[in-house]
Amino acid sequence: MEWHVTDAQSLAIIDGEIEDRGFSPAEYEIARRVIYATADFEYKSLIQFSERALQAAAAALAARTTIVVDTLMVQVGIAYDIQNTFANPVYCSMDALTRPQTEKTRAAWGIETLAKRYPEGIFVVGQAQTALTTLVDLIEAEEIKPALIIATPAGFVNVDTAKERLRDSLIPNITIEGRKGNAVVAAAIVDGLVDLAWQAYGEVKS
Repeated sequence: MEWHVTDAQSLAIIDGEIEDRGFSPAEYEIARRVIYATADFEYKSLIQFSERALQAAAAALAARTTIVVDTLMVQVGIAYDIQNTFANPVYCSMDALTRPQTEKTRAAWGIETLAKRYPEGIFVVGQAQTALTTLVDLIEAEEIKPALIIATPAGFVNVDTAKERLRDSLIPNITIEGRKGNAVVAAAIVDGLVDLAWQAYGEVKS
């Protein structure tokens, strides 16, 4: 991310307002990126990291693992950082070529198509709950084994169930608890992960 003095000032305000962080330094960096992108401090208590999620993310990014996203908004939101660091391929489920279907949404069919093509990819679900459910189904059927899943879709019907199934799968994941979430949150998480991974060892490998 390109930083301006106002960005630094805004992050300093966030740091000043959060006293009990309860995160590792790297986890806190991701959390404050989300708060900065949304101006919503509640995300501090909603964001959840599975064990070794950040380590898995850094390794996958550095290995130029393919990234699959559910919506164009996420793809556009992460494009600058990805292109200027690890240059991972990024594919959007909405662009996947699928036959017209009635059983699933376009995002769900698209992500299923791409997941079978890139079974060990990084998957970012920022908006489509149906895409997340599809990924979890494929994981439980042992058809795919993603390097990381970021799941931040908002929802009222069964979204917590899908996220809980994801957490139980032991696949490294970063999720948002409850009803809140959107593509902006997902993009903020990815950009934070990319910056952290690049600082850690990306420049040495480039």
